[in-house]
Amino acid sequence: MPRPRLHDLDRLMDAAEQMAVEFGPAAVTVRALSEATSVSNGTIYHAFGSRAGLMGRVWLRAAQRFLALQREAVDRAMAAGSSPEDAVVAAADTPAEFLLQQPVSGRFLLTVPRRELLGSSEIPDDIAEELRRLDQTLGELFVGLSRSVFDRGDRAAVAVIRDCVVELPTALLLRGRREPDPDVRQRLAAAVRAVLALPPPPPLPTSATSTK
Repeated sequence: MPRPRLHDLDRLMDAAEQMAVEFGPAAVTVRALSEATSVSNGTIYHAFGSRAGLMGRVWLRAAQRFLALQREAVDRAMAAGSSPEDAVVAAADTPAEFLLQQPVSGRFLLTVPRRELLGSSEIPDDIAEELRRLDQTLGELFVGLSRSVFDRGDRAAVAVIRDCVVELPTALLLRGRREPDPDVRQRLAAAVRAVLALPPPPPLPTSATSTK
């Protein structure tokens, strides 16, 4: 059986994304996707290997889109001669921008936590490895921002960047999973700048530091 063409794979993943957002992740089964797209079960299994493979591929695609947008936002801020703090603000604002530009993919990432994918023994090894590489890419971004702002790349300093780029947006922008409010985005930017104005905690002992 030939592998489906790329645009057909995208159509299948688009449909799976939409089903997960509308009805929850459990609603996404090979049979349900087959019925929604008129693509045979066999073709879907051939393309993704399993339901876990399907969900992993959909999550990976959405995460790659998000990280590409975030990287572009940071690079744009840096290229414009903005301050390092502006680049962190741009990274922190990306979840809101992504939800506006890619609403289904954005809500899919909120609906299907990454830990559920990696916690599954059925997730294909190649997808698990790609997810780990995404983690590494994100970690490298955080370290780069930390060095730009604090001239440090240790775990304690990078944790402050993570608070700004992950925890604050989750608490302020994504609360209730509604469309991001422009006023809240401004409050997020102010909160990020306030956090960055404080010195980070002292570095952890070398034996406990994974990022230098």
